[in-house]
Amino acid sequence: QMAAKINEAHDHIAKAEKYLKTSFMKWKPDYDSAASEYSKAAVAFKNAKMLEEAKEAYLQEAEAHTNNKTYPFAVSFEQEAIQYIERASMMYVENGTPDTAALALDRAGKLIESQDLAKAVDLYQKAASVFENEDRLRQAVEMLGKASRLLVRQHKLDEAAVSIQKEKNMYKEIENYPTCFKKTIAQVLVHLHRNDFVAADKCVRESYSLPGFSGSEDCIALEQLLQGYDEQDEDQVHCVCNSPLFKYMDNDYAKLSISLRVPGGGKKKAPASAADAGEGAEAGEADEDEYAGGLC
Repeated sequence: QMAAKINEAHDHIAKAEKYLKTSFMKWKPDYDSAASEYSKAAVAFKNAKMLEEAKEAYLQEAEAHTNNKTYPFAVSFEQEAIQYIERASMMYVENGTPDTAALALDRAGKLIESQDLAKAVDLYQKAASVFENEDRLRQAVEMLGKASRLLVRQHKLDEAAVSIQKEKNMYKEIENYPTCFKKTIAQVLVHLHRNDFVAADKCVRESYSLPGFSGSEDCIALEQLLQGYDEQDEDQVHCVCNSPLFKYMDNDYAKLSISLRVPGGGKKKAPASAADAGEGAEAGEADEDEYAGGLC
């Protein structure tokens, strides 16, 4: 009976794959029919106690619904798949295969990201916890990074500040100090958008204990940013925040950078001046110490 269920599931998968194929006469995949077959396959695998295959079939069903733009209930199917993946991932942990659990949670996060940022954050944080419990810090910190960026995107800056601090602590533990410097920039931008200069300043002071931070381009830029912010010098803040070091960060942090304003407001530099400053910075790259005179 178990073999019959497994065969039935594989038959449904084969039918689903056939519906997704295109040919000379069939230009568009039939996502609706494929999703229906994947759903039947998932149930058959589940009945056969084949958890990994059932999870995969649910995911494929959800992806088919997502690709079927005319389908009105794609979101609920995705959420149903994700609930199943979460349950499955906990079973993976209990059964001694935490890596599979974390990877499933990561994939579920990617799947739901376009519909529900908060749920995606939750899934990435769960994946990070699973990896962290296994002392897989490089994988854990990657998941945390995804969560931090999505928290910033939702303007949940208090939570983002906590998440970035966790990232920074992990990078310090694995001795990836240059990335710690970048996380300090992210922290400072988040804290300044929270109007918390004291917290931003504290992040920079603490970073002086990191090997290589003092005198680095990140350190110099951050000191200039804090000075400009504290003195309400809009020009200096604009200059630092539009430098390549800040502009070419991950998109969510770059947006924080270019939208940062000093308290009380000052006059922003004209775009022409910013362009001139950019050219000046490029010309200075040939010098032995690019940032000897500061960014601005």
